[in-house]
Amino acid sequence: MFGLGIGEGLILLAIVVLLFGGKKLPQLGKSMGQALQNFKTGLKEGSETEDEKLADKSTESETKES
Repeated sequence: MFGLGIGEGLILLAIVVLLFGGKKLPQLGKSMGQALQNFKTGLKEGSETEDEKLADKSTESETKES
């Protein structure tokens, strides 16, 4: 994904464990998962509103042409 091998991944994992501690890692993972879920939900809602705006514009242009 980022061109990291197994060795580099293990080093990064060790650094994260040293920075946050073993007890906070599950909480950190949960928080990151919730943030990612909220981000995806926001993207989905944003695309739905854009689709609605485009649909409204197309119906307005059709009524003006008639």
